Amino acid sequence: MATRLTALVSALAIVLPATAVADDRLVIGMTLEPPHLDPTAGAAGAIDEVVYANLFESLTRIDESGTVVPGLAQSWSVSDDGLTYTFLLREGVQFHDGTTFDAEDVRFSLERAAAEDSTNAQKGFFTPIASIETPVPDSVVVQLEHPVGLFLFNMGSGDAAIVAPESADTNTTHPIGTGPYRFASRAEGDHVRLTRYEGYRDPEAAAFDEVVFRFISDPAAQVAALLAGDVDAFPNMAAPEALARFEADDRFAVIVGTTEGETIMAVNHRRPPFDDPRVRRALTHAIDRQALVDAAMFGYGTPIGSHFAPHHPAHLDLADHIPHDPERARALLAEAGLADGFEATLALPPPSYARRGGEIIQAQLAEVGVRVTLVPVEWAQWLEQVFRGFDYDMTIVSHTEPLDIGIYARGADYYFGYENDPFNAVMAELDATAEPAARNTLYAEAQRLLAEDAAAVFLFQLAKTGVRDRRLDGLWLNSPIQANDLTGVRWGE
Repeated sequence: MATRLTALVSALAIVLPATAVADDRLVIGMTLEPPHLDPTAGAAGAIDEVVYANLFESLTRIDESGTVVPGLAQSWSVSDDGLTYTFLLREGVQFHDGTTFDAEDVRFSLERAAAEDSTNAQKGFFTPIASIETPVPDSVVVQLEHPVGLFLFNMGSGDAAIVAPESADTNTTHPIGTGPYRFASRAEGDHVRLTRYEGYRDPEAAAFDEVVFRFISDPAAQVAALLAGDVDAFPNMAAPEALARFEADDRFAVIVGTTEGETIMAVNHRRPPFDDPRVRRALTHAIDRQALVDAAMFGYGTPIGSHFAPHHPAHLDLADHIPHDPERARALLAEAGLADGFEATLALPPPSYARRGGEIIQAQLAEVGVRVTLVPVEWAQWLEQVFRGFDYDMTIVSHTEPLDIGIYARGADYYFGYENDPFNAVMAELDATAEPAARNTLYAEAQRLLAEDAAAVFLFQLAKTGVRDRRLDGLWLNSPIQANDLTGVRWGE
Protein backbone atom coordinates (compact mmCIF):
# COMPACT_ATOMS: atom_id res chain seq x y z
CA MET A 1 0.00 0.00 0.00
CA ALA A 2 2.74 2.46 0.97
CA THR A 3 4.71 1.73 -2.23
CA ARG A 4 1.66 2.27 -4.46
CA LEU A 5 0.84 5.49 -2.61
CA THR A 6 4.39 6.82 -2.96
CA ALA A 7 4.34 6.15 -6.68
CA LEU A 8 0.97 7.86 -7.03
CA VAL A 9 2.17 10.91 -5.08
CA SER A 10 5.26 11.24 -7.29
CA ALA A 11 3.24 11.01 -10.48
CA LEU A 12 0.59 13.47 -9.37
CA ALA A 13 3.21 15.98 -8.25
CA ILE A 14 4.33 16.23 -11.88
CA VAL A 15 0.96 16.56 -13.61
CA LEU A 16 -1.37 18.08 -11.03
CA PRO A 17 -0.25 21.49 -9.76
CA ALA A 18 -2.22 23.16 -6.99
CA THR A 19 -4.89 25.49 -8.31
CA ALA A 20 -5.16 29.19 -7.58
CA VAL A 21 -6.82 30.35 -4.40
CA ALA A 22 -10.52 31.17 -4.64
CA ASP A 23 -10.84 33.87 -1.96
CA ASP A 24 -14.55 33.32 -1.41
CA ARG A 25 -14.49 29.50 -1.21
CA LEU A 26 -12.87 26.93 1.07
CA VAL A 27 -12.79 23.15 0.63
CA ILE A 28 -11.97 21.05 3.69
CA GLY A 29 -11.28 17.34 3.36
CA MET A 30 -12.52 14.81 5.91
CA THR A 31 -11.90 11.07 6.17
CA LEU A 32 -15.26 10.15 7.69
CA GLU A 33 -18.67 11.27 6.52
CA PRO A 34 -21.12 12.20 9.31
CA PRO A 35 -24.22 9.99 9.43
CA HIS A 36 -26.32 13.15 9.83
CA LEU A 37 -25.81 16.78 10.89
CA ASP A 38 -27.39 17.09 14.36
CA PRO A 39 -24.64 17.16 17.02
CA THR A 40 -27.22 16.68 19.77
CA ALA A 41 -28.42 13.34 18.38
CA GLY A 42 -25.40 11.23 17.57
CA ALA A 43 -22.02 10.00 18.76
CA ALA A 44 -20.05 10.37 15.52
CA GLY A 45 -17.26 12.93 15.87
CA ALA A 46 -17.56 13.74 12.16
CA ILE A 47 -20.81 15.61 12.90
CA ASP A 48 -19.02 18.14 15.10
CA GLU A 49 -16.15 18.35 12.61
CA VAL A 50 -18.61 19.91 10.18
CA VAL A 51 -21.01 21.91 12.35
CA TYR A 52 -19.26 22.86 15.62
CA ALA A 53 -18.89 26.68 15.88
CA ASN A 54 -19.59 26.89 12.15
CA LEU A 55 -23.31 26.13 12.05
CA PHE A 56 -24.31 25.40 15.66
CA GLU A 57 -23.33 27.20 18.87
CA SER A 58 -23.64 26.35 22.55
CA LEU A 59 -23.87 28.42 25.71
CA THR A 60 -20.11 28.31 26.09
CA ARG A 61 -17.45 27.48 23.56
CA ILE A 62 -14.17 25.56 23.63
CA ASP A 63 -11.27 27.29 21.91
CA GLU A 64 -8.10 25.80 20.38
CA SER A 65 -6.35 25.67 23.75
CA GLY A 66 -9.25 23.80 25.35
CA THR A 67 -10.30 26.89 27.31
CA VAL A 68 -13.96 27.69 28.00
CA VAL A 69 -14.90 31.03 26.42
CA PRO A 70 -18.24 32.79 25.84
CA GLY A 71 -20.60 31.36 23.25
CA LEU A 72 -24.29 32.19 23.09
CA ALA A 73 -23.86 33.21 26.72
CA GLN A 74 -21.78 36.38 26.81
CA SER A 75 -21.05 35.89 30.53
CA TRP A 76 -22.04 33.79 33.53
CA SER A 77 -21.76 33.55 37.29
CA VAL A 78 -21.58 30.53 39.60
CA SER A 79 -22.84 30.38 43.16
CA ASP A 80 -20.38 29.66 45.96
CA ASP A 81 -21.76 26.16 46.44
CA GLY A 82 -21.30 25.36 42.74
CA LEU A 83 -24.98 24.53 42.26
CA THR A 84 -26.40 27.60 40.51
CA TYR A 85 -25.21 28.88 37.12
CA THR A 86 -26.66 32.14 35.81
CA PHE A 87 -26.04 32.76 32.11
CA LEU A 88 -26.45 36.18 30.50
CA LEU A 89 -27.32 35.57 26.85
CA ARG A 90 -26.34 37.58 23.82
CA GLU A 91 -29.12 39.79 22.50
CA GLY A 92 -30.23 40.07 18.89
CA VAL A 93 -29.22 36.53 17.92
CA GLN A 94 -31.34 34.74 15.32
CA PHE A 95 -31.47 31.24 13.98
CA HIS A 96 -30.78 30.79 10.28
CA ASP A 97 -34.51 30.53 9.53
CA GLY A 98 -35.15 33.95 11.07
CA THR A 99 -36.60 32.77 14.39
CA THR A 100 -35.35 34.61 17.46
CA PHE A 101 -32.94 33.02 19.96
CA ASP A 102 -33.75 33.56 23.63
CA ALA A 103 -33.76 31.85 27.03
CA GLU A 104 -36.64 29.55 26.10
CA ASP A 105 -34.51 27.98 23.36
CA VAL A 106 -31.86 27.23 25.96
CA ARG A 107 -34.42 25.66 28.27
CA PHE A 108 -35.86 23.60 25.41
CA SER A 109 -32.41 22.38 24.30
CA LEU A 110 -31.19 21.33 27.74
CA GLU A 111 -34.47 19.65 28.70
CA ARG A 112 -34.57 17.85 25.34
CA ALA A 113 -31.03 16.56 25.86
CA ALA A 114 -31.90 15.23 29.34
CA ALA A 115 -35.28 13.74 28.40
CA GLU A 116 -36.00 10.05 28.87
CA ASP A 117 -36.23 9.52 25.12
CA SER A 118 -33.15 11.63 24.37
CA THR A 119 -30.75 10.34 21.71
CA ASN A 120 -27.99 12.65 22.90
CA ALA A 121 -24.66 10.78 23.05
CA GLN A 122 -23.72 12.69 26.22
CA LYS A 123 -27.03 12.57 28.04
CA GLY A 124 -25.08 12.36 31.30
CA PHE A 125 -23.98 15.99 30.82
CA PHE A 126 -27.57 17.06 31.44
CA THR A 127 -28.96 14.63 34.03
CA PRO A 128 -27.46 16.58 37.00
CA ILE A 129 -29.70 19.55 36.07
CA ALA A 130 -32.42 19.93 38.73
CA SER A 131 -34.21 22.94 37.24
CA ILE A 132 -33.97 25.63 34.57
CA GLU A 133 -35.46 29.08 35.10
CA THR A 134 -35.86 31.80 32.49
CA PRO A 135 -36.74 34.97 34.45
CA VAL A 136 -36.16 37.23 31.42
CA PRO A 137 -35.51 36.49 27.72
CA ASP A 138 -31.77 37.09 28.01
CA SER A 139 -31.08 35.17 31.23
CA VAL A 140 -31.05 31.47 32.15
CA VAL A 141 -30.60 30.10 35.67
CA VAL A 142 -29.55 26.45 35.84
CA GLN A 143 -29.76 24.68 39.19
CA LEU A 144 -27.75 21.47 39.61
CA GLU A 145 -28.47 18.57 41.93
CA HIS A 146 -24.80 18.41 42.86
CA PRO A 147 -21.63 20.25 41.81
CA VAL A 148 -20.24 19.25 38.40
CA GLY A 149 -16.65 20.37 37.93
CA LEU A 150 -16.84 20.24 34.13
CA PHE A 151 -20.29 21.79 33.72
CA LEU A 152 -19.13 24.89 31.82
CA PHE A 153 -16.88 22.74 29.62
CA ASN A 154 -19.71 20.32 28.94
CA MET A 155 -22.01 23.20 28.01
CA GLY A 156 -19.47 24.13 25.33
CA SER A 157 -19.69 20.77 23.58
CA GLY A 158 -21.52 20.05 20.35
CA ASP A 159 -23.83 17.80 22.36
CA ALA A 160 -25.01 20.95 24.16
CA ALA A 161 -25.71 22.91 20.96
CA ILE A 162 -28.70 25.20 21.29
CA VAL A 163 -31.48 24.34 18.88
CA ALA A 164 -34.92 25.82 18.25
CA PRO A 165 -38.20 23.96 18.88
CA GLU A 166 -39.34 24.93 15.38
CA SER A 167 -36.47 23.10 13.65
CA ALA A 168 -35.08 20.56 16.14
CA ASP A 169 -36.84 17.58 14.58
CA THR A 170 -35.28 18.14 11.15
CA ASN A 171 -31.75 19.11 12.15
CA THR A 172 -30.39 15.72 11.10
CA THR A 173 -31.13 16.49 7.44
CA HIS A 174 -31.57 20.27 7.36
CA PRO A 175 -29.71 21.76 10.34
CA ILE A 176 -30.63 25.25 11.50
CA GLY A 177 -28.36 26.90 14.03
CA THR A 178 -27.09 30.34 15.01
CA GLY A 179 -23.51 30.12 13.72
CA PRO A 180 -21.68 32.18 11.08
CA TYR A 181 -22.39 29.60 8.34
CA ARG A 182 -25.73 28.10 7.35
CA PHE A 183 -26.57 24.79 5.74
CA ALA A 184 -26.88 24.92 1.96
CA SER A 185 -26.86 21.35 0.64
CA ARG A 186 -25.60 17.83 1.07
CA ALA A 187 -24.63 15.18 -1.46
CA GLU A 188 -24.47 11.95 0.52
CA GLY A 189 -21.20 10.11 0.01
CA ASP A 190 -19.49 13.24 -1.28
CA HIS A 191 -19.87 16.56 0.53
CA VAL A 192 -21.74 19.06 2.71
CA ARG A 193 -21.91 22.68 1.59
CA LEU A 194 -22.30 25.66 3.94
CA THR A 195 -22.71 29.33 2.98
CA ARG A 196 -22.09 32.54 4.89
CA TYR A 197 -24.96 33.58 7.18
CA GLU A 198 -25.30 37.31 6.60
CA GLY A 199 -27.25 37.84 9.83
CA TYR A 200 -24.44 36.68 12.12
CA ARG A 201 -23.43 39.08 14.87
CA ASP A 202 -19.72 39.17 13.91
CA PRO A 203 -19.17 39.79 10.18
CA GLU A 204 -15.50 38.77 10.50
CA ALA A 205 -16.31 35.26 11.72
CA ALA A 206 -17.14 33.92 8.26
CA ALA A 207 -14.36 34.74 5.80
CA PHE A 208 -15.82 32.66 2.95
CA ASP A 209 -18.99 32.85 0.91
CA GLU A 210 -18.97 29.06 0.69
CA VAL A 211 -17.38 26.23 2.64
CA VAL A 212 -17.43 22.67 1.32
CA PHE A 213 -16.60 19.63 3.45
CA ARG A 214 -15.56 16.81 1.12
CA PHE A 215 -15.53 13.22 2.37
CA ILE A 216 -12.64 11.15 1.04
CA SER A 217 -11.86 7.99 2.97
CA ASP A 218 -9.14 6.50 0.76
CA PRO A 219 -5.64 7.75 1.76
CA ALA A 220 -4.34 7.79 -1.81
CA ALA A 221 -7.37 9.76 -2.97
CA GLN A 222 -6.76 12.28 -0.16
CA VAL A 223 -3.22 12.84 -1.42
CA ALA A 224 -4.44 13.19 -4.99
CA ALA A 225 -7.12 15.73 -4.01
CA LEU A 226 -4.59 17.92 -2.19
CA LEU A 227 -2.05 17.81 -5.01
CA ALA A 228 -4.73 18.60 -7.57
CA GLY A 229 -5.92 21.59 -5.55
CA ASP A 230 -9.40 20.07 -5.28
CA VAL A 231 -9.11 20.26 -1.48
CA ASP A 232 -7.49 23.17 0.35
CA ALA A 233 -6.76 21.30 3.58
CA PHE A 234 -7.08 17.94 5.27
CA PRO A 235 -6.89 18.85 8.98
CA ASN A 236 -6.94 15.15 9.92
CA MET A 237 -5.35 13.05 7.21
CA ALA A 238 -5.47 9.27 6.86
CA ALA A 239 -2.13 9.01 5.05
CA PRO A 240 0.67 9.72 7.56
CA GLU A 241 3.13 8.03 5.18
CA ALA A 242 2.60 10.92 2.74
CA LEU A 243 3.47 13.72 5.18
CA ALA A 244 7.18 13.71 4.27
CA ARG A 245 6.23 14.30 0.64
CA PHE A 246 4.14 17.34 1.56
CA GLU A 247 6.83 18.67 3.89
CA ALA A 248 9.16 18.80 0.90
CA ASP A 249 6.65 20.74 -1.22
CA ASP A 250 6.61 24.47 -0.49
CA ARG A 251 2.98 24.74 -1.63
CA PHE A 252 1.87 22.98 1.54
CA ALA A 253 2.25 23.09 5.30
CA VAL A 254 2.06 19.93 7.40
CA ILE A 255 -0.02 19.92 10.60
CA VAL A 256 1.32 17.78 13.45
CA GLY A 257 -0.43 18.30 16.76
CA THR A 258 -2.26 16.41 19.47
CA THR A 259 -5.80 15.15 19.88
CA GLU A 260 -8.00 13.80 22.66
CA GLY A 261 -8.19 10.52 20.77
CA GLU A 262 -7.46 7.54 23.02
CA THR A 263 -7.16 4.73 20.48
CA ILE A 264 -8.14 1.45 22.08
CA MET A 265 -8.99 -2.13 21.27
CA ALA A 266 -12.29 -2.33 23.11
CA VAL A 267 -13.57 -5.72 24.20
CA ASN A 268 -17.14 -6.81 24.88
CA HIS A 269 -17.23 -7.56 28.60
CA ARG A 270 -20.62 -9.24 28.15
CA ARG A 271 -18.96 -12.13 26.31
CA PRO A 272 -16.50 -14.68 27.62
CA PRO A 273 -13.55 -14.82 27.67
CA PHE A 274 -13.39 -11.00 27.75
CA ASP A 275 -15.08 -10.90 31.14
CA ASP A 276 -11.91 -12.47 32.60
CA PRO A 277 -9.26 -9.85 33.55
CA ARG A 278 -6.52 -12.44 32.96
CA VAL A 279 -7.56 -12.68 29.33
CA ARG A 280 -7.67 -8.90 28.96
CA ARG A 281 -4.19 -8.60 30.46
CA ALA A 282 -2.98 -11.33 28.13
CA LEU A 283 -4.28 -9.40 25.13
CA THR A 284 -2.47 -6.30 26.35
CA HIS A 285 0.79 -8.17 26.96
CA ALA A 286 0.56 -9.52 23.40
CA ILE A 287 0.51 -6.07 21.77
CA ASP A 288 3.71 -4.17 21.00
CA ARG A 289 2.22 -0.69 21.02
CA GLN A 290 5.28 1.18 19.78
CA ALA A 291 5.63 -1.25 16.88
CA LEU A 292 1.95 -0.67 16.15
CA VAL A 293 2.44 3.12 16.09
CA ASP A 294 5.52 2.81 13.90
CA ALA A 295 3.94 0.46 11.38
CA ALA A 296 0.33 1.66 11.23
CA MET A 297 0.83 5.37 11.95
CA PHE A 298 4.37 5.85 10.61
CA GLY A 299 5.55 6.91 14.06
CA TYR A 300 2.79 9.46 14.72
CA GLY A 301 1.15 8.62 18.05
CA THR A 302 2.02 8.05 21.71
CA PRO A 303 1.59 4.64 23.41
CA ILE A 304 -0.83 4.77 26.35
CA GLY A 305 -1.70 2.47 29.23
CA SER A 306 -5.04 3.93 30.29
CA HIS A 307 -7.78 6.14 28.92
CA PHE A 308 -6.26 9.59 29.33
CA ALA A 309 -4.48 12.08 27.07
CA PRO A 310 -0.71 12.38 27.72
CA HIS A 311 -0.81 16.17 27.32
CA HIS A 312 -3.19 16.63 30.26
CA PRO A 313 -1.59 17.61 33.60
CA ALA A 314 -3.40 14.76 35.38
CA HIS A 315 -1.97 12.11 33.06
CA LEU A 316 -0.20 9.10 34.58
CA ASP A 317 2.33 7.36 32.37
CA LEU A 318 1.03 3.79 32.52
CA ALA A 319 2.16 2.72 29.06
CA ASP A 320 4.44 0.07 30.59
CA HIS A 321 2.06 -1.02 33.35
CA ILE A 322 1.24 -4.09 31.26
CA PRO A 323 4.32 -4.27 28.99
CA HIS A 324 4.75 -6.17 25.76
CA ASP A 325 5.48 -9.71 26.94
CA PRO A 326 4.15 -12.55 24.73
CA GLU A 327 5.41 -15.22 27.14
CA ARG A 328 3.44 -13.68 30.00
CA ALA A 329 0.42 -13.42 27.69
CA ARG A 330 0.53 -17.15 26.96
CA ALA A 331 0.88 -17.93 30.67
CA LEU A 332 -2.16 -15.81 31.56
CA LEU A 333 -4.23 -17.49 28.86
CA ALA A 334 -3.23 -20.87 30.29
CA GLU A 335 -4.26 -19.71 33.78
CA ALA A 336 -7.64 -18.78 32.33
CA GLY A 337 -8.05 -22.28 30.85
CA LEU A 338 -7.17 -21.16 27.33
CA ALA A 339 -3.77 -22.76 26.83
CA ASP A 340 -4.65 -23.36 23.17
CA GLY A 341 -5.79 -19.79 22.71
CA PHE A 342 -9.20 -18.87 21.33
CA GLU A 343 -10.94 -17.40 18.30
CA ALA A 344 -12.44 -13.91 18.11
CA THR A 345 -13.57 -11.29 15.63
CA LEU A 346 -12.17 -7.76 15.42
CA ALA A 347 -14.51 -5.13 13.96
CA LEU A 348 -12.61 -2.44 12.04
CA PRO A 349 -14.27 0.87 11.14
CA PRO A 350 -12.89 2.83 8.15
CA PRO A 351 -10.11 5.01 9.68
CA SER A 352 -6.60 3.91 8.76
CA TYR A 353 -5.61 3.55 12.42
CA ALA A 354 -8.21 0.77 12.64
CA ARG A 355 -7.79 -0.93 9.28
CA ARG A 356 -3.98 -0.86 9.27
CA GLY A 357 -3.72 -1.35 13.01
CA GLY A 358 -6.04 -4.33 12.86
CA GLU A 359 -3.76 -6.25 10.52
CA ILE A 360 -0.78 -5.69 12.81
CA ILE A 361 -2.73 -6.62 15.93
CA GLN A 362 -4.02 -9.76 14.21
CA ALA A 363 -0.44 -10.88 13.62
CA GLN A 364 0.70 -10.02 17.15
CA LEU A 365 -2.21 -11.85 18.78
CA ALA A 366 -1.61 -14.90 16.60
CA GLU A 367 1.81 -15.24 18.26
CA VAL A 368 0.10 -16.00 21.59
CA GLY A 369 -2.60 -18.28 20.15
CA VAL A 370 -5.44 -15.79 19.71
CA ARG A 371 -6.86 -16.35 16.24
CA VAL A 372 -8.52 -13.16 15.03
CA THR A 373 -10.86 -12.71 12.08
CA LEU A 374 -10.85 -9.14 10.80
CA VAL A 375 -14.29 -7.71 10.01
CA PRO A 376 -14.15 -4.37 8.12
CA VAL A 377 -17.32 -2.34 8.69
CA GLU A 378 -18.47 1.04 7.46
CA TRP A 379 -18.99 3.78 10.02
CA ALA A 380 -22.78 3.61 10.02
CA GLN A 381 -22.60 -0.17 10.43
CA TRP A 382 -20.15 0.20 13.33
CA LEU A 383 -22.49 2.62 15.10
CA GLU A 384 -25.48 0.34 14.61
CA GLN A 385 -23.88 -3.04 15.26
CA VAL A 386 -21.11 -2.30 17.76
CA PHE A 387 -21.93 0.97 19.51
CA ARG A 388 -25.70 0.56 19.78
CA GLY A 389 -26.18 -3.18 19.22
CA PHE A 390 -23.31 -4.49 21.41
CA ASP A 391 -22.80 -7.21 18.76
CA TYR A 392 -19.02 -7.67 18.62
CA ASP A 393 -16.05 -9.37 20.26
CA MET A 394 -13.36 -6.73 19.87
CA THR A 395 -13.07 -3.48 17.94
CA ILE A 396 -10.52 -0.72 17.36
CA VAL A 397 -11.72 2.86 17.74
CA SER A 398 -10.33 6.22 18.77
CA HIS A 399 -12.41 8.00 21.43
CA THR A 400 -11.81 11.64 20.53
CA GLU A 401 -14.08 13.34 23.04
CA PRO A 402 -12.18 15.26 25.74
CA LEU A 403 -11.86 13.95 29.29
CA ASP A 404 -14.18 11.04 28.54
CA ILE A 405 -12.72 8.52 31.00
CA GLY A 406 -16.18 8.40 32.59
CA ILE A 407 -17.52 6.25 29.75
CA TYR A 408 -16.20 3.21 31.64
CA ALA A 409 -18.74 3.92 34.39
CA ARG A 410 -21.75 3.54 32.09
CA GLY A 411 -21.98 -0.20 32.65
CA ALA A 412 -24.59 -2.16 30.72
CA ASP A 413 -25.80 0.98 28.93
CA TYR A 414 -22.52 1.40 27.04
CA TYR A 415 -20.99 -0.74 24.35
CA PHE A 416 -18.11 -1.92 26.59
CA GLY A 417 -20.50 -3.48 29.14
CA TYR A 418 -17.79 -2.81 31.73
CA GLU A 419 -18.53 -3.00 35.47
CA ASN A 420 -16.10 -1.84 38.18
CA ASP A 421 -17.58 -0.57 41.45
CA PRO A 422 -14.39 1.08 42.81
CA PHE A 423 -13.95 2.91 39.49
CA ASN A 424 -17.59 4.02 39.53
CA ALA A 425 -17.12 5.39 43.06
CA VAL A 426 -14.11 7.44 41.96
CA MET A 427 -16.06 8.84 39.00
CA ALA A 428 -18.99 9.76 41.25
CA GLU A 429 -16.61 11.65 43.54
CA LEU A 430 -14.96 13.30 40.57
CA ASP A 431 -18.31 14.42 39.21
CA ALA A 432 -19.00 16.28 42.46
CA THR A 433 -15.53 17.83 42.74
CA ALA A 434 -14.67 21.23 41.28
CA GLU A 435 -11.23 22.03 42.77
CA PRO A 436 -8.61 21.38 40.02
CA ALA A 437 -5.93 19.69 42.16
CA ALA A 438 -8.47 17.38 43.78
CA ARG A 439 -9.90 16.52 40.36
CA ASN A 440 -6.44 15.65 39.06
CA THR A 441 -5.87 13.31 42.01
CA LEU A 442 -9.14 11.53 41.25
CA TYR A 443 -8.32 11.36 37.53
CA ALA A 444 -5.04 9.67 38.41
CA GLU A 445 -6.80 7.07 40.58
CA ALA A 446 -9.32 6.40 37.81
CA GLN A 447 -6.53 5.85 35.29
CA ARG A 448 -4.79 3.44 37.63
CA LEU A 449 -7.93 1.38 38.20
CA LEU A 450 -8.58 1.00 34.48
CA ALA A 451 -4.96 0.02 33.81
CA GLU A 452 -4.88 -2.56 36.58
CA ASP A 453 -8.13 -4.13 35.42
CA ALA A 454 -7.17 -3.94 31.72
CA ALA A 455 -10.62 -2.53 31.02
CA ALA A 456 -9.58 -2.30 27.37
CA VAL A 457 -6.39 -2.82 25.43
CA PHE A 458 -5.09 0.75 25.49
CA LEU A 459 -3.05 1.34 22.33
CA PHE A 460 -1.98 4.93 21.59
CA GLN A 461 -3.00 8.57 21.64
CA LEU A 462 -4.01 9.61 18.15
CA ALA A 463 -1.87 12.40 16.74
CA LYS A 464 -3.37 15.21 14.71
CA THR A 465 -1.69 14.91 11.31
CA GLY A 466 -2.87 16.95 8.38
CA VAL A 467 -1.91 19.07 5.42
CA ARG A 468 -3.05 22.53 4.35
CA ASP A 469 -2.36 24.93 1.53
CA ARG A 470 0.47 27.07 2.90
CA ARG A 471 -1.53 30.24 2.22
CA LEU A 472 -4.37 29.16 4.50
CA ASP A 473 -4.20 30.60 8.02
CA GLY A 474 -6.09 29.88 11.22
CA LEU A 475 -6.67 26.12 11.25
CA TRP A 476 -6.21 24.56 14.70
CA LEU A 477 -2.88 22.86 15.33
CA ASN A 478 -4.29 20.70 18.13
CA SER A 479 -7.74 19.18 18.64
CA PRO A 480 -8.94 19.64 22.23
CA ILE A 481 -12.41 18.75 20.91
CA GLN A 482 -13.83 17.28 17.71
CA ALA A 483 -14.05 20.38 15.53
CA ASN A 484 -12.95 22.16 12.40
CA ASP A 485 -13.68 25.62 13.78
CA LEU A 486 -13.46 27.94 10.75
CA THR A 487 -14.25 31.22 12.52
CA GLY A 488 -10.57 32.20 12.50
CA VAL A 489 -9.65 30.69 9.14
CA ARG A 490 -8.87 32.85 6.12
CA TRP A 491 -6.52 33.09 3.18
CA GLY A 492 -3.18 34.79 3.84
CA GLU A 493 -0.39 35.70 1.48
